[in-house]
Amino acid sequence: MEKILIFDFGSQYTQLIARRIREQHVYCEIHPFYSDLILDDSVKGIVLSGSPASVHDQDAPQPKFNPLQCGIPVLAICYGAQWIASTNGGNVGKSAHREYGRAQLQIAAADHLLFDGMDLKQQVWMSHGDSILELPPQAQLLASTDSVKNAAYALHEAPVFALQFHPEVTHSTEGKQLIHNFLRRICKCTGTWTPDAFVESTVAELKKKLGNDRVIMGLSGGVDSTVAAVLIQKAIGENLHCIFINNGLLRHQEYDRVLHAYRYMGLNIRGIDASDRFYEGLKGVEDPEKKRKVIGRIFVEVFEEAASELQDARWLGQGTIYPDVIESVSVKGPSVTIKSHHNVGGLPEDMKLKVVEPLNTLFKDEVRVVGATLGIDPDILNRHPFPGPGLGIRILGEVTPERVAMLQQADDIFLQLLKDHQLYEQVWQAGAIFLPVRSVGVMGDERTYEHVVALRAVQSVDGMTADWVPLPYEFLATVSSTIINQVKGINRVVYDISSKPPATIEWE
Repeated sequence: MEKILIFDFGSQYTQLIARRIREQHVYCEIHPFYSDLILDDSVKGIVLSGSPASVHDQDAPQPKFNPLQCGIPVLAICYGAQWIASTNGGNVGKSAHREYGRAQLQIAAADHLLFDGMDLKQQVWMSHGDSILELPPQAQLLASTDSVKNAAYALHEAPVFALQFHPEVTHSTEGKQLIHNFLRRICKCTGTWTPDAFVESTVAELKKKLGNDRVIMGLSGGVDSTVAAVLIQKAIGENLHCIFINNGLLRHQEYDRVLHAYRYMGLNIRGIDASDRFYEGLKGVEDPEKKRKVIGRIFVEVFEEAASELQDARWLGQGTIYPDVIESVSVKGPSVTIKSHHNVGGLPEDMKLKVVEPLNTLFKDEVRVVGATLGIDPDILNRHPFPGPGLGIRILGEVTPERVAMLQQADDIFLQLLKDHQLYEQVWQAGAIFLPVRSVGVMGDERTYEHVVALRAVQSVDGMTADWVPLPYEFLATVSSTIINQVKGINRVVYDISSKPPATIEWE
């Protein structure tokens, strides 16, 4: 399989570079800048990303290989372009002012393959504090802007192409075409990495890897675990044993609905209702981290007990996706823990199960496309993300069955009305949060002193950043009145208008 290697210097746009390459049906991998370069016939090109660092920093990141000696095409973006210039006889210095935003690019080398089919003048996106003041002696100037003379260049003695701007962001109006030219015209990629091809090759690989072994897998009802399970099932059939645990913190009627859907799909699945066990463990627990730990511990205990009944299982199936893999290898070292990961689980090492992760090369949007190729129900594929601890982290304070029931009803009303008003698919994630406060209200002629719920709806791509969605006032009024009228115990509804950062998507 042909592929492109992306070396990440810490740019906020690195994953976006990967997405743009994969949109051209070319497989790519992201590696930290300090990784060894391992070349084989499948590697068709290399991309060096941008970085918040300066090439003049004492600990400036630099790769362990010389891009000029790779023998394959290299596309260097922003910091990558500056680093190549500074290490090959050019001069990089501080810009007169930090250049961030739109700029007009003037192409000087109109016949160059990199700019094939592109306008001579086009909008690009700049984001840099340093500028390339002088090009390396062996370089050819390809393009400039009014304030950045050396906005793009190529080296004569090696297939190295460098850009000061970011072609991967949408503000660079012809960036997709430039990336297409690099992949197809320069790297000679054929663009055969499609969802159909992924399914075919992955199923074949799973058959070879798993043989007649048994695989056990915990399903959540979410997109990732479902698609992973269907892929494994296509490879080994009834040798896949799935477990769906009801922790009592799922959405309204979700346990029965999801279990029915999985059985309809032909998955070999066992449902375990452990609600009371989770409620008992959560009694008196109010701290968010402690709640996560309790939910995770009990989940592991229940799963381990079920797994022990299948003593000849050798593999643990997981729905790990590519962002999980990338984020486990930080460019700058371990990140600060804001809160424990939502996807509770992880099994004790003494289970001695080998892990199989058929989706660990895909982004979330690619998982959905693969799921559609597999014929999975759109209602499952288009579900909003839902945290592993479920409503346990959407109930601030102690979790009780009564609070869960109230929140389930309020959450269900909110989501159903989003669907009824054709707003559900315009929102990346939505839900209700139970607040541990009471407020005074009036219903009929009676004074009430009941609970408050907050509604949350955000738009995001991968959950790393998120903006609150300005839902119509009339719609919010309908949701509020419906919840207050139908959910006993709630007399006030508020709407969360915080973005991430500084807030997080979930309240706990």
